Amino acid sequence: MRKLTAYLVGMLALCACSSIDCPVQHTVQSYYAIYDSNQKADTLRDTLYVFAHRTKRSDTLLLNGATNKTAFSLPVSHTNPEDTLFFFFRNLPWQAVDTVWLKKENIPHFESVDCSASYFHRITAIRSTHNAIDSITINNSMIDYDNQRIHFHLYPKDHD
Repeated sequence: MRKLTAYLVGMLALCACSSIDCPVQHTVQSYYAIYDSNQKADTLRDTLYVFAHRTKRSDTLLLNGATNKTAFSLPVSHTNPEDTLFFFFRNLPWQAVDTVWLKKENIPHFESVDCSASYFHRITAIRSTHNAIDSITINNSMIDYDNQRIHFHLYPKDHD
């Protein structure tokens, strides 16, 4: 009887220890901060729309009409080795479109069988056309659950 009681207590303890809390903020996003040509934090003066190119499907709107922002976030694809994004800048009567290519390594992240699958990403390169964007630089190459980390510095061109 003692062995049975000890066995049951041990099994209950194991079951209690096996539960894990899945992250509530289970989003993995890239964060862009706006900078001026002097490398000082700036504000987005133009209205910005960002679309993601999706193979064999229509493009997807990721950012809808952002303006007066100092930073913004965008989701990252789970399994593509490179994301293609279209940055559409508009400030009537002026407008321009730039293509941004985000090259990355996708790292499967496992917490528990009870939690949904997620991927972290290591940025290996970023490049763009230069119609409205002067440059984009990598500030932090690891994209994970940390939503306080700025991954990219975006330097829009002055078009005044």
